[in-house]
Amino acid sequence: MVTLVVGLWGLINKESFAQEKINGIGTDPMLLFTFLGFILALLSLMGCVGALRENMCLLRTFSAIVLVLVVAQVLAVVVLYSLQRQIEDYLRSGMLAAMVRYQDDLDLRFITNEIQTGLQCCGADTYRDWGINVYFNCSAPGVQACGVPPSCCIDPLENGTVWNSQCGVGAQKLDEFSAQSVIFLGGCMGSISRWIEQHSGVIITVVIILLGVQILTLFITARLLQKIRWITIYVLYPNMLFTQNAFLYSTARL
Repeated sequence: MVTLVVGLWGLINKESFAQEKINGIGTDPMLLFTFLGFILALLSLMGCVGALRENMCLLRTFSAIVLVLVVAQVLAVVVLYSLQRQIEDYLRSGMLAAMVRYQDDLDLRFITNEIQTGLQCCGADTYRDWGINVYFNCSAPGVQACGVPPSCCIDPLENGTVWNSQCGVGAQKLDEFSAQSVIFLGGCMGSISRWIEQHSGVIITVVIILLGVQILTLFITARLLQKIRWITIYVLYPNMLFTQNAFLYSTARL
């Protein structure tokens, strides 16, 4: 449900359902979160219905999918831990690529703005990284030349209700002492690393709890399947069991 809410929040916040944007919703990355959240909610519903109705087919399907998810999550944790340096390089390359296409891709612009605003950072390693964008490069002819996006600004609203899109104009021309009162100087890669280090305990705890709940769910489902099987054999069809045992006894004597 959390995944589903995040996806819907992203779509609504970006106004992806507006008439002028509805045609491009198929390529919206937030649609992936919405779809994944819907699938997970459907999986949970399958487990609930299977348990309430004592449907062995639904419970077996539910267990198989949860088992696949647990294995996938464990593998993902191992890969993330063992390839930290490579993942950091991939993130840096991805952010630089997003900065290059900042003005041309609404989705990348939205994600970049959310990262810079949330982590109070600007650029990948420094605010001068925005020089790789053709619009913010100091050789660009437009008014945004040598500037940075408003999401880099310390106070982009400037006591208003709408972002001042010009608050970062000329920021790259300023030295760090002058710029620090206008924009965030630190890059987002450093902010991401610090955030992970500061919240590493919480992240590990959440991962362990999530995996523990899923593994416990597998044990509970297996126990429920065993109980349903026992009830089916020993309670609902005792005569068939007696006949089977008598046949086995007679065969053994012969």
